[in-house]
Amino acid sequence: MQDLIIIEPGRRERHYWLEIWRYRELFTVLAWRDLSVRYKQTVIGVLWALIRPLLAVLIFTIIFGRIAKLPSIGTVPYALMVFAGMLPWNFFATSLADASNSLITNVNLISKVYFPRMIIPTATLVVGFVDFLINLCILALMMIWYQFVPGWQVIFLPVFVLLGCLTSLGPSLWITALNVKYRDFRYIIPFIVQFGLYVSPVGFSSAIVPEQWRLLYSLNPMVGVIDGFRWCLLGGQSQIYLPGLALGTCVAAFFLWFGINRFRKMERSFADLI
Repeated sequence: MQDLIIIEPGRRERHYWLEIWRYRELFTVLAWRDLSVRYKQTVIGVLWALIRPLLAVLIFTIIFGRIAKLPSIGTVPYALMVFAGMLPWNFFATSLADASNSLITNVNLISKVYFPRMIIPTATLVVGFVDFLINLCILALMMIWYQFVPGWQVIFLPVFVLLGCLTSLGPSLWITALNVKYRDFRYIIPFIVQFGLYVSPVGFSSAIVPEQWRLLYSLNPMVGVIDGFRWCLLGGQSQIYLPGLALGTCVAAFFLWFGINRFRKMERSFADLI
């Protein structure tokens, strides 16, 4: 007796997420490969993860702290405030840049082997997360240097790390899919990252934004993430604007849904377009 094949609405969608779990070993292999390739052919290797944020902190501290004389947060040294904001932003920027080209650089794998394509851009987030952990260690050393001790709020840091990951994942999936079809996006992405750096409260505190504009400013989901990191790491001297955090979280959730949705719809044509 022949086996019956039952076609059930939504079955393929449920199987897709199950297949992502089944291919978790491939996720690990791709993440480790991206991590090793990132620094394998560089002269100073992993030190690039240290030099870039330190130079950015130095520039922001001189321009915003010394020249523009923007205020810090309470008694927090300006360099610490900037570095605490640089942590989530660097993770977001690295994830966006690495994920956008991930499918194109894996063209042979995509055209020859079947697996859930979402594994490739998601695996690139591991590289950004490792850089984030390295930078977190640098921040800890800076706190020791400045004799600054975080408060009890630091226990909530994993919550904002998770929020930062989800905020990065949605736009990364969307732009990754668009970059397969429209290769012009490889030129647009550096501009987006550069523009976002200056409109996000990385080199300054979001508290300087006028009260009537803060909610509108919080439409940038990274505002809530950066403010949350500073609240956790700087002993609560940086206050969280709760309406803005709620709005930014909703925007991040929308982009996560939208990014997954657009990626899934375009996924079937990736092999042909690449």
